[in-house]
Amino acid sequence: MASPSAPELTLLFDGGCPLCVREVRFLQRRDSLGRLEFVDIDAADYDPEAHAGISYREAMGRIHAIAGSGEVLRDVAVFREAYRLIGLGWLYAPTRWPLIGGVVNWIYGIWASRRLQITGRADLETLCRGRCELN
Repeated sequence: MASPSAPELTLLFDGGCPLCVREVRFLQRRDSLGRLEFVDIDAADYDPEAHAGISYREAMGRIHAIAGSGEVLRDVAVFREAYRLIGLGWLYAPTRWPLIGGVVNWIYGIWASRRLQITGRADLETLCRGRCELN
């Protein structure tokens, strides 16, 4: 379990994405107990090693969060946990149900693959130039 001063969930978000920033602001306003922390992966000083080794490329491709226990959450599980921590877990509770969960995960996958294009950003390869390790 996390120490009292440590966040229960560290959410990695794209500060260059207007929809992502809007979601983060909503979560911040609702987080009266300070259970969430937010890390802008688009910031020049983003350090993957300080965040469970999640690379810029990985984080830009799909949403990630790190639980206080160190467990890495991805995709809809991030929203489910963040909303639970701000007292709105009932909104994402149905995503645990097999049929609904499968559909929501599929829809999120489509969103994640097109997020940059939808928000008018450069593609992932362009964003990674000069930031991502060469593989």
